[in-house]
Amino acid sequence: QVQLVESGGGVVQPGASLNLTCATSGGSFEGLAVGWFRQVQGKEREFVAAIAWSGTTVFSDPVKGRFAISRDAVANTVTLQMNSLKPNDTASYQCAARNRLLSIYAINYAFWGQGTQVTVSS
Repeated sequence: QVQLVESGGGVVQPGASLNLTCATSGGSFEGLAVGWFRQVQGKEREFVAAIAWSGTTVFSDPVKGRFAISRDAVANTVTLQMNSLKPNDTASYQCAARNRLLSIYAINYAFWGQGTQVTVSS
């Protein structure tokens, strides 16, 4: 059973940067694809970014060019680096994991963290 714990959320001003970390345990990290999703209360969950076991990455259009995703096989973590944050990036961010191949669809992820709140406000 893979367990995921997110950290790094907080309150920042527009234009700032923030790193979110997804710590994984209970499974083979090398075989996992990890995705980040975000959700604003009352709205549907939105795909943000994902990284496959191979290192292949994909980003949603709203964050492309501003966000980066990377994985650390020693620490068994995946980091979402968020730059040039905007107020509409405000959301609860969750990481999710599945075997090997990345996906932009939440339904394809079997394991989920609890989420971490990111608020972008002046």
